[in-house]
Amino acid sequence: MNRSNVHLLDLPDEILLLILKNLNNINVLYFLLDINNRRLNNLARENIFSNILKFDSIDNISIIDRFCNDILPRIRHNVKCFVFDAVFMERILLVTDYPNLTKLTICHFQQEIASNYFTKPSVMSYPPLSLCYLPSTTFSSPILTHLYINVETLDDCFYLLDGRLRKLTTLYVNVYYINTFVEIAHNMDQLLNLKCFSLKLFHSFQQYDKTALLLRRRNRVIDGTNVQHDILDYMPQLRSFTFYICTYVDPVALPYKSSSEDIQQTLTNIGLQHVSSMVNYVTCFVNFVYGVRAACSIFSLPFEFDYLRDLGNNFPNIVFSYVTYLVIEDTIPFEHEFFMRIARSFPLLKHLCIWNRESQQLNGHVTFSSDNCQSHSIIEYPHLNKLDVKFSHRDYVEQFLNETKTLVPCLTEFDFSLVDVLKAVTKDFTREETRRNCAKVKKITSTDPMIHSEDFCLYFPSLYK
Repeated sequence: MNRSNVHLLDLPDEILLLILKNLNNINVLYFLLDINNRRLNNLARENIFSNILKFDSIDNISIIDRFCNDILPRIRHNVKCFVFDAVFMERILLVTDYPNLTKLTICHFQQEIASNYFTKPSVMSYPPLSLCYLPSTTFSSPILTHLYINVETLDDCFYLLDGRLRKLTTLYVNVYYINTFVEIAHNMDQLLNLKCFSLKLFHSFQQYDKTALLLRRRNRVIDGTNVQHDILDYMPQLRSFTFYICTYVDPVALPYKSSSEDIQQTLTNIGLQHVSSMVNYVTCFVNFVYGVRAACSIFSLPFEFDYLRDLGNNFPNIVFSYVTYLVIEDTIPFEHEFFMRIARSFPLLKHLCIWNRESQQLNGHVTFSSDNCQSHSIIEYPHLNKLDVKFSHRDYVEQFLNETKTLVPCLTEFDFSLVDVLKAVTKDFTREETRRNCAKVKKITSTDPMIHSEDFCLYFPSLYK
């Protein structure tokens, strides 16, 4: 056989197809579609080259131009997945209809870009979408199966589940605001296809019954019994349920068995093995009356949320690997050993908010009597960049600013109440033991006008750079 006479086009279609499969499908479409060769043109039209189109690494605008002007309208029925940079979103999505598109990944979707498409952009890093008062055809798909989305209100969740996304099998939704004063009647379908569901609510509210309707198509603790009857019974195809639910009840309304172990047992009884629970007592205002309420939390393990609130002195021995924002509150003091546990259990903690008006003093004696006392271990929070102690006793300001107790090398934001508290802890802004933890603070939130004093500014050298 004379090898010099063998050309690529002499190979059978099966071999050519194997060769093309090893190439980037974007290049296959760009270089072979509509060239002056019928065989290669037909091969390039195979579904395998146009099902998934990834433009995220394309920086040549001429390639995008040709796809939008010529290629996409021809292969639109084959496209099932898009990946592209946000700057190309409008061009690609408005070129034509994609009747079989089921997955969409948009890269570098920043707030300034979102403001061009959504009427109510949020101050959040990833702006939420609002569906209220928009026709159902604005956001709908008969074939979409996976959706990861941020929405403004709980009602937006109801809109998502009113039948416009009938094939949905996986839903991850973050809700930023609770519209407690809006009552909208929603057309709710059973979620027969839903297999994976994650819901995050960033504000506490008193509408559990309304939230349960999201999954189904009471002043009481939400436990395993409620999870089974209000949620799982209505989603027979569900295979993955990641949850974190915290309910607040009057202590007198708690059943006589109200320990975290008893609540966890109700979850085990319905077949949920990788779960945990907490019961903590917090102070709050309910109907303009100050009082104490029990915060009862249940959650799946591993804990996959980045936000956790109302954690108190008694919490399970778990490493919360994903949590970066933590709110701790209790009606009894937080001692040094508690903050040691927090550092171990929350290794990636960036934002810590402390709500505790109780002093760390025990029987009239300060926990640590001097700066040089080394009877305790120094705690380090290597990633903590924001500390909020506005609603805390001054002992917790001491706990975190005194480097003989705690090291916060990345602290850049500090929220507190009164400058007098700082003056006491820093000894009128002269104390060396608290200077290093203040050195990198660039942003301070306080209503006290004394934050503009000269001594204050000198003690926080990064504040006005």
